[in-house]
Amino acid sequence: MPRPIAVALLLAAAAPVPAPPAPAAAPTAAIDADGYRALRAIDLRLATIAHRLVTANARLCDRQQPAPGVVLHAIDQYDPDTRAVVRQVFGFVRPVSVEAVVPGGAADRAGLVADDGVVSINRRPMPAPRTGPKAGDATSATRDAAAAILAAAPTGPSPWVIDRAGATRTLTIDAPAGCRAAFEVLLGPAMAASSDGATVQIGVRFFERYTDEQVAAVVAHELAHTVLRHRARLEAAGVKWGLLSEFGRNGRLFRRTESEADLLGAGLMRNAGYDPAAAVAFWRDHGGDVDGGLFRSRTHPSSRARADAIAAEIATMPADRTVFYRPPLIATRDQPLN
Repeated sequence: MPRPIAVALLLAAAAPVPAPPAPAAAPTAAIDADGYRALRAIDLRLATIAHRLVTANARLCDRQQPAPGVVLHAIDQYDPDTRAVVRQVFGFVRPVSVEAVVPGGAADRAGLVADDGVVSINRRPMPAPRTGPKAGDATSATRDAAAAILAAAPTGPSPWVIDRAGATRTLTIDAPAGCRAAFEVLLGPAMAASSDGATVQIGVRFFERYTDEQVAAVVAHELAHTVLRHRARLEAAGVKWGLLSEFGRNGRLFRRTESEADLLGAGLMRNAGYDPAAAVAFWRDHGGDVDGGLFRSRTHPSSRARADAIAAEIATMPADRTVFYRPPLIATRDQPLN
């Protein structure tokens, strides 16, 4: 049974992308205590990058939610055979607990720390793990229900009741608005990144190979799909996924959305304080790692074409990085794809 990865609850669900099938996750039986500690560090890296992108670009997103800078997880998302090790590493004084806290985020400033159990958010109690014949099976249902409660909370000050080593206390977390999207680290050997319209998934291999700024280029690209509602607009256009996706009108529309996500992603990076030129360098230097070179899908432009297009887009942005940039593509997100 694979381990459903913890969600970076900086936000939650959103819109779009033509996403490839997710590769199978690594069996949790192969993960020991040190492995879970390493996964916590990677989850935090993704959460920190995502938090920076979604809060800096919140005004570009017409769908928002609180962004406290927290990674939550639930004990029943882990395979039963691994839960003893999981409790050793993460504590789990409550079924829903804090896996990690983004440094400098609202939750960090309020005093929330890793391994705090979560009792309630904005006076809504956390979900309980399911009971009955399937109670012992691994499921993401509890974690996802906790994510929905957080997504429904207001931005600004909100009370969180937490359990720290058996003692409950209330923290007031003044969460800013962020773009509505959830982020997950995806286990497995593939260099995969995708968005299904609700969750951005970034393969664990990216964190093993690349710097945070390079990973930010990939995260920003996937977030751009969400901001531009590409998935919903492609579905409305009646495109075909699978083997037919690379041909004719299908291929043209998929390539268009990929190119748009490259361009908007550079703008999202810029607003978040990343150097958007890092995206140009990433595609020039490492594009073959991701797109498969000669065997790449024709739903995506070549790495060289992507790098050149992003460089041209950067040249149109204001030179003063302190000026917020509103990319022209934002105005197209309600338009049908033709």
